[in-house]
Amino acid sequence: MAVFKLKKKEAELAVGQDLLAVLPDNPKPWYRTRHLLILNLMLLIPMLSPAAYGYDGSMVNGLQTLPQWWEYFNQPSASILGAMNAMYPVGKFIGVLPTTWLSDRYGRKPPMYIGLVVLIIGAAIQGAAQNLAMFIVGRFLVGLGAAFVSQPSPILVTELAYPTHRGKVTGLLYTTYWIGALLAAWITFGTFRMSNSSWSWRIPSLLQGLIPLIQLCFIYFVPESPRWYIAQGRHEEARKVLTKWHAGGDESSPLVAFEMENMAQHIRAETGVQSQVTYLDLIKTAPNRKRTFISFVVGLAGTWAGQAVISYYLALVLKTIGINEAKDQTLINGMLQLWNFLASVFAGALLIDRVGRRMLFLICGGGMLVSYIIWTILSSVFDRTKEPGVGHSVVAFVFIYSFFYDIGIIPLLQTYPVEIFPYALRGRGFTVSLASTYIGLIIGQVVNPIALGNIGWKYYIVFCILIFIFLVIVYFMFPETRAKSLEEIAEVFGDAKTHTGLDTKAVLDEEKEPVGEFERVR
Repeated sequence: MAVFKLKKKEAELAVGQDLLAVLPDNPKPWYRTRHLLILNLMLLIPMLSPAAYGYDGSMVNGLQTLPQWWEYFNQPSASILGAMNAMYPVGKFIGVLPTTWLSDRYGRKPPMYIGLVVLIIGAAIQGAAQNLAMFIVGRFLVGLGAAFVSQPSPILVTELAYPTHRGKVTGLLYTTYWIGALLAAWITFGTFRMSNSSWSWRIPSLLQGLIPLIQLCFIYFVPESPRWYIAQGRHEEARKVLTKWHAGGDESSPLVAFEMENMAQHIRAETGVQSQVTYLDLIKTAPNRKRTFISFVVGLAGTWAGQAVISYYLALVLKTIGINEAKDQTLINGMLQLWNFLASVFAGALLIDRVGRRMLFLICGGGMLVSYIIWTILSSVFDRTKEPGVGHSVVAFVFIYSFFYDIGIIPLLQTYPVEIFPYALRGRGFTVSLASTYIGLIIGQVVNPIALGNIGWKYYIVFCILIFIFLVIVYFMFPETRAKSLEEIAEVFGDAKTHTGLDTKAVLDEEKEPVGEFERVR
């Protein structure tokens, strides 16, 4: 009985009282419930998308530790290095707008097919590069393909996940970033021993296409979003998806009836003039302006809260504290990615419903600020004393900072911007977050290596200031969205009207008739 009460309490934290009332009484855990097990296994396919771009950052870090890579491309300068790395987010930025349109018009899955194919082609060109220009073209294509995958993947996962699993599943989604980073880090750790061979960097570059290839083989089996079906007027197809994967085939399920009624009413209200919805609707009302600002800030924090320096230029960071050997740099890179993965899963994603989104952001921001300040002070001391012990302390605080980044930014970087927008603006709103991330990456890829080379540890002060600003914004602007369905989160932002100017509350009240599907079943 105590275990049942605990499960019920956890479910209430995830979905709230209304949805809890129609959940089926199932004494078995999800991994022993066939339809939920298969659903979550299928969701792993879109959930692997961040692994593709996690691989990129770690691979670039690893390549910069390889003398063979530097020699093959004639020792590229800091500005060339920045431009080369910037081509990846440039490709992502160019690809994100057409991806948003495709995702809303043709479904969440079609852009993913395109992106996965382009990613594989880009990795092949990158690995076969005969000169720096060819390598840069490969990186651009990898970035372009990543845009077609990264925009629809979290939306598809969010809209497909079982209600009580949504928080944890979407929180876990971006933690796969570290799976890709782990693979790249340890692959480059192994290949750096291939002295005097270009295969030391070609193998990691070619293997960047491995995860997209696995996704391409299995994406066919992932269902389409039931909310997208409803928005297209294809209600029976939406019902089939929900009946099969949320109710295990039970066509009389109160849960499916509730979800269909709830989704249909809200989407009908939001998309009453669907053809007129534009990006301008993101700033037409106060609730939408708040959502858009939050989405922009979260996306920017992903790159300008200090992590981009570690993700792409760890080798340069380590050189500022006297760690110059390739074997030491690649080993630290590999251990850091393992640490990141464990922290983001067990101290972040799995606690997302229990702790709450807002509190995770606050703990994350406070921890990052304190650890980055100490990291900066220790770096300045090392710059004066060259004491090895101080340098090792800096490495320790890189790990401590990463822990706090992992428990907040990683599980919420895509979860929070996706869930705070109503259906009709979800794709466009999330695109704002992705665009701010990509713009931040483009600027950072150019600025970071030059700044680290010219002013060293003093550059860290910039990130201390930016993390403080982020923490203040979270405290005053970020609401809690725990224990709400995607449709109910609108209440948190105080929506009186949707972005279309349609009075949502009036429409919903008008459409709540006793003959409604949920009312009939209940």
